[in-house]
Amino acid sequence: MESYTINDLNATAREIRKEIIKMVYSAKSGHPGGSLSIADVITALYFKEMNIDPEKPDKPDRDILIMSKGHASPAEYAALALRGYFPVELLEGFRKVNSKLEGHVHRGIPGVESSTGSLGQGLGVAIGFALSSKLDSKTNKIYAILGDGEMEEGNIWESLMAASKYHLGNLTAILDRNMIQLDGFTEDIMPLGNVAEKVAPFGWEVITINGNNMDEVVNALEYAKKPRDRPLFIVANTIKGKGVSYMENNPKYHGSPPANEEEYVQALKEIEGSQ
Repeated sequence: MESYTINDLNATAREIRKEIIKMVYSAKSGHPGGSLSIADVITALYFKEMNIDPEKPDKPDRDILIMSKGHASPAEYAALALRGYFPVELLEGFRKVNSKLEGHVHRGIPGVESSTGSLGQGLGVAIGFALSSKLDSKTNKIYAILGDGEMEEGNIWESLMAASKYHLGNLTAILDRNMIQLDGFTEDIMPLGNVAEKVAPFGWEVITINGNNMDEVVNALEYAKKPRDRPLFIVANTIKGKGVSYMENNPKYHGSPPANEEEYVQALKEIEGSQ
């Protein structure tokens, strides 16, 4: 909905990544890996694709995003702050006493539609929003961002069945397929294999993209807006810890901030120098 160019979006994604690093380092806790991997998708949604208004966060016709992988809160908080939902300075309080910015996203923060973090439940919440909008003949779009670790949860697959049963063409699920979860690599813990081939028989339209390529992300989200009578599932192949060399594809940084000032400074420099 905004006139951001691809270069603008890439620059904004870098700013979001820098804020992610600042937040988790200041808090000495948090989940940088999956926040960095989904930063490009988050940027495209909040700064170009979604029909939203920071001045009217509850406007009836707004598009809705559910961050099912709620531990990636640094990515969503950074995007909301930079988009103007609340002052950027509030990010400094992330995970600290008396701050509203808890470790998992929660309702009560401007722009956050639902509390999440109990993995596997966010897609069901998004289905509720999508079904409500359909029953009310609204034209807004509902998005859910999933983690590949939570794809091991049974209620995700129940939700996949429900969404196709009700022909929720206003719903788009985006899987952050970075191949790493809390305890290690997804394919070692509980192999998902070819997710696209597994989801399609549940009645969803499925497309696969490079989730760290802004052109592909924007094209996929533009495609998601086209009228359809079934939900759309986007498999976004990403790199865990994208933008910081020592975090990339490293399970350690699923839930660990930079260990010291040297790592912190290196992370910011690498993100600033990335293209």
